[in-house]
Amino acid sequence: MDTWLYLSQGFEVALVPKNLLIALIGCFIGTVVGLLPGLGPINGVAILLPLAFALKLPAESALILLATVYIGCEYGGRISSILLNVPGDAAAIMTALDGHPMAKQGRAGVALSISAVSSFCGSLLAITGIILFAPLLARWSLAFGPAEYFALMVFAIACLGSMMSQNPIKSLFAALIGLGLATVGVDANTGVYRFTFDNVHLSDGIQFIVVVIGLFSVSEILLMLESTASGQKAIKKTGRLLFNRKEAAMCVGPTLRSSVIGFFVGILPGAGATIASAITYMTEKRLSGNSDSFGKGDIRGVAAPEAANNASACGSFIPMLTLGVPGSGTTAVMLGALTLYNITPGPAMFTEQPDIVWGLIAALLIANVLLLIMNIPMIGVFTRMLSIPTWFLVPAIAIVSAVGVYAVHSTTFDLMLMVGLGVFGYLLRKMNFPMSPLILGFVLGEMLEQNLRRALSISNGNFAILWSSNIAQILLALAVMVIVIPPVLRIMKKRRNNNT
Repeated sequence: MDTWLYLSQGFEVALVPKNLLIALIGCFIGTVVGLLPGLGPINGVAILLPLAFALKLPAESALILLATVYIGCEYGGRISSILLNVPGDAAAIMTALDGHPMAKQGRAGVALSISAVSSFCGSLLAITGIILFAPLLARWSLAFGPAEYFALMVFAIACLGSMMSQNPIKSLFAALIGLGLATVGVDANTGVYRFTFDNVHLSDGIQFIVVVIGLFSVSEILLMLESTASGQKAIKKTGRLLFNRKEAAMCVGPTLRSSVIGFFVGILPGAGATIASAITYMTEKRLSGNSDSFGKGDIRGVAAPEAANNASACGSFIPMLTLGVPGSGTTAVMLGALTLYNITPGPAMFTEQPDIVWGLIAALLIANVLLLIMNIPMIGVFTRMLSIPTWFLVPAIAIVSAVGVYAVHSTTFDLMLMVGLGVFGYLLRKMNFPMSPLILGFVLGEMLEQNLRRALSISNGNFAILWSSNIAQILLALAVMVIVIPPVLRIMKKRRNNNT
C-alpha cells in the first residue's frame, strides 16, 4: 500500500503543469537527438544538464527533463536505423538489420509503427518492475562482479553465432575485426601503446561514434551513390503506415520476452541496451521457426530489439536510484545531476525524498504515453524522408555524420578515420560481410577485456575466478551450448536426410 501511496504522490509531482511541459519538451528533444547519427542519449543528456542547472530547475524537474530526453532518444534512434540504415546509437544497430530491409520493401511505416509500440511495451514493463521490485533487484545486481560480467560478455559474443547462419566464416571474421579495433589505444593497466602506429590521436583508442558512423553512415552513402549511378531504385514507395492484426500477433511473444530480458540486463550496472538488444535479437532468431527470414525484413527482428532497448534503458534507473551506481553511461551523467543538487541516491531516498524518486518514475510513465502519441501520427512525416531526392539526402547525411564525429574530439583526424573506415566498410559490404557482428565485437570487446583484467586483478592472476560462481558457470555453460548445439543439430539433420 505504501508503494501505491508513494506512486500517487509521484503523479502529483509529474502532473504539475510545469513538469508536464518539461516532460513534453524532453520527449521531443530526445526523439530529435536520437534520430541524429552519432549523438545518442549520453550526448543529449550531457548537453541539457548544464542548461537544467543554469535555469535553476528544482531537482525533480531537472531529473524529469533528463530522463524524458533519455527515453526519447531510445525511441528516436530507430528512425534513422529503419529509414537510412544509419543507427542513431549503438542500441539501434540491431533494429537496422530488419528495419531497413522492410523500408526497402515499402514497409517503412509498418516498421516504424511496430517499433514505437514495442518500445512502449518494453518501457511499460520495465517501469512496472521498478515500481514493484526496485530494492530487491538492486540487491540481486550486486551479485555480478567482474567474473560474472566477463561470462556475460562471453555469452553475448557466443550469441553472435545466431547471426552466422548465412555465412559463418564471414560473420566470425567481421566480429574478430571488431574485437581487434577495440584493442587500439593505451593499455589502461600497463600504459603500453597498442596498434597506435606512433599516432597520438589513436592513444585514446578509436571512438565508437567514429566506428559506427564510418562503417554504417559513410558506407551507406557510397552504396546509395552507387545504386543511383546504376539507375537502381533503392527504396520502394511506402505503402500502409500501420501494422495489421497478423503482424501484431507475430510480435506479441518477441516483445514480451525481449522486454523481460532487456529489463534484467538493464539492471546490471554497465551492461546497457546494446547487449540487451543483441541478446534478444539473437534469441528470437533462434526461437523462430523460420530464422532465414531474419535480416531480410522480418517484423519480429524490429520488435524484439526495440522492446529490449527501452526496457533496458528504464531498468538502468534501478541501480542508480537504489545503490548510487549508474546502470548505463547516460544514468552516470544523471547521477552527476543528483550530486549537483546535493542528493545522495540509495534505498533511503525512496522514503526520505519520495517527491524526487516517485516523481521521476511517474514522469517515465507519462513520457512513454507522450512518446507513443507523438510517434504514431508522425510516421507519415518520417517516411517522407525516403522520398527526399538522393542529391539532397546524401549531402545531408554526410554533414550530420561529420558534425557528430567532429564533436567528439574536434579533430580532423577523426573525420579522416571516419572516411577510411567508411570505404573499408563499403568494401566489406560489397563482399557480403555483415557489419553488425563487427560493431558488436567492437563494443563487447572493450567490456570483455576490462572485466577480465578486473577479475584477474582480484584473484592475483588465478583464472579459476572466471568460473568460480554459479552465475558465471551458468552463463559460460549457455555460451558453450549456443556454440556447440547448432552445428550438432545441422550434422544430425544432414545425416537424417542422407539416410532417407
